[in-house]
Amino acid sequence: MNLVRRDEEIATLEQLYSSNKPEFLALYGRRRVGKTYLIRQFFEGKKALFFNITGSKDGSRAKQLVHFIQQIGHVFYGGASLIAPKNWGEAFNILTQAINKQTKDKKIILFFDELPWMATKKSMLLQELDYYWNQYWSCDKRIKLIVCGSSASWVIKNIVNNKGGLHNRITQKIYLEPFRLSDTKRFLDSQGVKLKNQQILMIYMITGGVPYYLSHIKKGLSAAQIIEKLAFTEKSILLEEFDNLFSSLFDHSDAYLQLIKIIASRRYGIGQRELLKAVGKSVMGSVGIKALRDMEETGFIMSFMPHSHKRQGIYYRLVDEYTYFYLKWIAPIKKTLQKKSLDKGNWQAMQKTPEWNNWLGYAFEAVCYKHISAIRKALSITPDAIANTWRYVPRKGVKTRGAQIDLLFSRKDDAITLCEIKYSNEPFILTKEYVEDLKRKMEVFKEQTRTKKQLFLSFVSVNGIKNNAYAEDIISGVVTLDDFFKDA
Repeated sequence: MNLVRRDEEIATLEQLYSSNKPEFLALYGRRRVGKTYLIRQFFEGKKALFFNITGSKDGSRAKQLVHFIQQIGHVFYGGASLIAPKNWGEAFNILTQAINKQTKDKKIILFFDELPWMATKKSMLLQELDYYWNQYWSCDKRIKLIVCGSSASWVIKNIVNNKGGLHNRITQKIYLEPFRLSDTKRFLDSQGVKLKNQQILMIYMITGGVPYYLSHIKKGLSAAQIIEKLAFTEKSILLEEFDNLFSSLFDHSDAYLQLIKIIASRRYGIGQRELLKAVGKSVMGSVGIKALRDMEETGFIMSFMPHSHKRQGIYYRLVDEYTYFYLKWIAPIKKTLQKKSLDKGNWQAMQKTPEWNNWLGYAFEAVCYKHISAIRKALSITPDAIANTWRYVPRKGVKTRGAQIDLLFSRKDDAITLCEIKYSNEPFILTKEYVEDLKRKMEVFKEQTRTKKQLFLSFVSVNGIKNNAYAEDIISGVVTLDDFFKDA
């Protein structure tokens, strides 16, 4: 792996490193996104003393303290064995004493990786971190403190938005996200994997641009072969990842899994009230709301309020590509895979089913939601236009047909751009019947929203659309997959 397309993050770290004052950085992002790699690669070779401690999942306070003191001995005292402290106050005191013995011009990086795992209940770690930062470390311009965690919600609540002594103490923060499509292409190129854009899209729709997953791809294979090796062979990375993914990020992960499975089953999203009602009493109320917030902050789901549907409240939709792919394709045959009884090549056969085509449509929509800026640029829509979705489901007994708008931009120039999203391996052909249905949807939208704005219809398709009279009659703009790669 290398630091491909992490320019903004590197600039932040450069600013932190060159600063002539103490710095406190909060770094967070989902599991496998490359947080630890970013920090270690950036500081490798720097003329600084690098102290790195990593929390252990479900590790006791005593065990965490042993690891901590071992690192102090290794970094500051040439590998000497030190007596383990009894608590975090003693541990930070020993660390502070070690720092004070360093020369005044020696920069010191304190990297606390997976801090949420270190800050166990009743450990008092956060309280001691609060005290030592405010009392000692924030007065020492040599110190650059970096705290990191895969549980984004924990870092945001306990560090970034801390209401106690750490309130407003953060000087820098980095939310490290998975790669976009253009980043993925650049990363794969750096690995010697040269693929066309549509092949990269296929890989993206199962990996979500997570660098760790991408690092397991070998050159010389097609997207279908790559996916089979990543997900459908014994002990493959995507076969075994899911079991650890939620349990490593969230306490009481069963509740999170209940919620996300229901969300995944609703292509157009599900309302908060209906969702919490569906999971039952154990996950209702504050427990369910917290779980939803945690999963959104960690990038698994997105919340939205459909255009003109404020009374219906918040909706949720799954946007993590790997999670949806796992639930749809891997989970149903996982036991078979682990028993070595799945024939090689079965994955290619699965791609010829109607379920595969339905999945392609959903997965491509999720990709589009992550590339809103690219769609805006291709359609020359200004950043102040509000991106949203819209759906109308008629009440029972009403003869009016429903309608779904995959994506829309409510613009400031008294216009709304409605976007139809379609996955197709060839340029999409608009027929007379299809265009009539599009016109009907636009009329339903206009009638139900009572909008007075000018409506335009654009098409977002992997390979664009085939020019014909029907397309010229209704389509005002076209976005293709290549537009998503323009900054590659």
